[in-house]
Amino acid sequence: MKKLVLTTAAMALMAGTALADGHAVVRLGTEGAYAPWNFVNDAGEIDGFERELGDELCTRAELTCEWVKNDWDSIIPNLLSGNYDAIIAGMSITAEREEVIDFTQAYTPPDPSAYVALDASVDLENGVIAAQTSTIQASFIADKGWTLIEFASPEDTVAAVRNGEADAVLADKSFLDTVAGTDGLVMLERMEAIGGGVGMGLRESDADLRAKFDAAISDMKADGTLNTMIAKWEVASQW
Repeated sequence: MKKLVLTTAAMALMAGTALADGHAVVRLGTEGAYAPWNFVNDAGEIDGFERELGDELCTRAELTCEWVKNDWDSIIPNLLSGNYDAIIAGMSITAEREEVIDFTQAYTPPDPSAYVALDASVDLENGVIAAQTSTIQASFIADKGWTLIEFASPEDTVAAVRNGEADAVLADKSFLDTVAGTDGLVMLERMEAIGGGVGMGLRESDADLRAKFDAAISDMKADGTLNTMIAKWEVASQW
């Protein structure tokens, strides 16, 4: 165990040093399964709001970047292990996550969380609510003391409602907008305001890289490019 921890720390340190020297390709980790934020298109490539955003941020920061697809439940551990250099995956900024990694400033305001169910009159407090594991929505349901069932992927949470395993799913409204109205799924009127906006996650040792992305995000906010991109993909309210 001690050797494993030391190896992980060494990998993170080496990655940070290489990036600081400006000689490495910056690897951007994303889930690729959370449309319209990030998804895999018909050509097998990462696509969506965060693909367009990440490419633009790298251009403005004068960085050479490549994309890495990673499952959500291991996305932070694999950042710390050096498998990629930044997370850009619809990740809300939370105090709990900031104990482990650093974040850039938010590139979108908080996206309201919504419920989708097969019955608009579903009793949320006494029902079974599905959420993706390690998300702000899963934490919210657990804190409420409601019955929570967790799944590794967002598609699985919706499937659980379709097959009767769960009464409703709680997720970002922008994601649920893509499934509401299909197979009898309806959006409930109730919304939840949770999370502190979405930002890029980085290792604490990569302060220089975080500063580069922060500057690029600020630049996109100032010239209106970021609001235009948010409106195009309908991922959140504008700044």
